[in-house]
Amino acid sequence: MKHVSPKLSLLTKPVLLMRFVVVIFCFINAAQAALPLDKIKLPPGFEITVFAENVKDARSLALGDNGTLFVGTRSEGKVYAIRHDGKQAQQIFTIASGLNMPNGVAFRNGALYVAEVNRVLRFDNIEANLERPGKPVVINDQFPSETHHGWKFIQFGPDGLLYVPIGAPCNICDRGDPYASITRIDVDKINQQPEIVARGIRNTVGFDWQPQSKKLWFTDNGRDLLGDDVPPDELNRISRAGEHFGYPYCHAGTIEDPEFGAKHNCKEFVAPFANLQAHSANLGVRFYTGNLFPAEYRNQLFIAQHGSWNRSKKVGYRLIRVDPSKSGDAAVSVFAEGWLQGDETVLGRPVDVQLMPDGALLVSDDTANAIYRIGYHAPK
Repeated sequence: MKHVSPKLSLLTKPVLLMRFVVVIFCFINAAQAALPLDKIKLPPGFEITVFAENVKDARSLALGDNGTLFVGTRSEGKVYAIRHDGKQAQQIFTIASGLNMPNGVAFRNGALYVAEVNRVLRFDNIEANLERPGKPVVINDQFPSETHHGWKFIQFGPDGLLYVPIGAPCNICDRGDPYASITRIDVDKINQQPEIVARGIRNTVGFDWQPQSKKLWFTDNGRDLLGDDVPPDELNRISRAGEHFGYPYCHAGTIEDPEFGAKHNCKEFVAPFANLQAHSANLGVRFYTGNLFPAEYRNQLFIAQHGSWNRSKKVGYRLIRVDPSKSGDAAVSVFAEGWLQGDETVLGRPVDVQLMPDGALLVSDDTANAIYRIGYHAPK
């Protein structure tokens, strides 16, 4: 199914054209008013607008060579493609449906890669075939089929390989390889056995490579049922292949797990770069390499906090900023908030962030079914 914006060229009479423009203007204003933009707090000079609406269950984002924005989903089983003018969606296509939690999307050499729970698909020459994408090629179906933490974020690394996490199929358990890991595959080799890059990672749904060091930074969501503030979520970085980040034996660098930690010492594992608010569900991660934002934001890390579901008082539902030149709590600050009003009212849940060519940031929201654009104008 395809959603296409009306064509003004069909309106030939000036009076009808004027009425049409008025209707469209009112529609856009009403759409933005219906979303909680007036509630979102940003630093001075930043502004948030609606990039696209009615994108049901909008999750992971990826950008094509020709600017097409691709959007994965989890519960909807669909993948969308959005044509736009850089500031607002113009056409929205549903290019796939009926898939098994197709959360992850990535783009390379003209092809769109989509991660389902147990396999990775490839849609060739996709930007020229948004209306008729055709049947995808199955690149790899060697991943586990468990749906608990089975949805995936994917991205191509500087080495040209596709990085694919495999979440723990539980809240807390010790299932061994390949679970609780980040793997990588060569997409030019069908059904290549995934190579494990790092272990001890309960559930990462966002990662990116630091521009200077080329190290992989990733979020990891901590286990449940130990309390409101235990254990923290984590922001980690991989220095070399084969590192272990603690799960299920140790959490947040210092907390031994009551079920699995007795035979291990937390010093055996790589400690987080920073511990983040427990249960805030830190997902999408992007280093900012654009030129639109002020200089102090360049090479900073932006993280989407999806928000808690199992805490006595809700937390998260915001964007945070991390300064890699600092350490621990001092590196973390709030960038955008307001999707949580008071202790309980949820207006939206940020999932992923995507840098645009003009330097703006897009933010997906799977609860408001929207994608926002965050831009900047220097205060006068």
